[in-house]
Amino acid sequence: MNVEQVRASDDDAVARATLALDAGHLAVVPTDTLYGLAADALDEDACLAVFRAKERPPDQPLPVCVADLEDARHVAHVTPLARRLAERFLPGAVTLVLPARDTVPDVVTAAGPTVAVRVPANAFARALAAHFGPFTVTSANVHKRPPARTIDEAVAQLGDRVALYVDDGPLPGTASTMVDATGASVKVIREGAVAASTFEGF
Repeated sequence: MNVEQVRASDDDAVARATLALDAGHLAVVPTDTLYGLAADALDEDACLAVFRAKERPPDQPLPVCVADLEDARHVAHVTPLARRLAERFLPGAVTLVLPARDTVPDVVTAAGPTVAVRVPANAFARALAAHFGPFTVTSANVHKRPPARTIDEAVAQLGDRVALYVDDGPLPGTASTMVDATGASVKVIREGAVAASTFEGF
């Protein structure tokens, strides 16, 4: 497989990433926190390729990138709490864990009832999600190795396992904060770029 690299600012970058994902290939794309490993979130075979590329255990679910909370309806049931959180925090470095729709492959949810949804504050990531649809956005690294803050770090770890690398320069490097938004109040699952204390009162 030929490996390509483009700049996020290139006029055809979104189109080329869309072609790669449509073909069932993997792409590394920028988010507002780290570089993410992208595959069609509704294509089981493509998602299995993510696990192989990352050498990641299959019992760990994959987060999914969408363009906005309305697009999250393709993969999740959007709760009233999620809407309140979105008004304040999205787009941004918060991952919402929501009840998954039946259309989401078990490999994405680790056969669980929920799916983790991201709306990153990164123009390329949201443009790709709007153009292509939901895609995985797990960190672009080999399991247990440092997540990639630069495209060179991603290439060094994943090499030709990925068809397309989209370079948007160095990224902040702190993972998103993951919150359970399935119920009536927030439960912080993983503290990251947004402090857990920020969610007091939700």
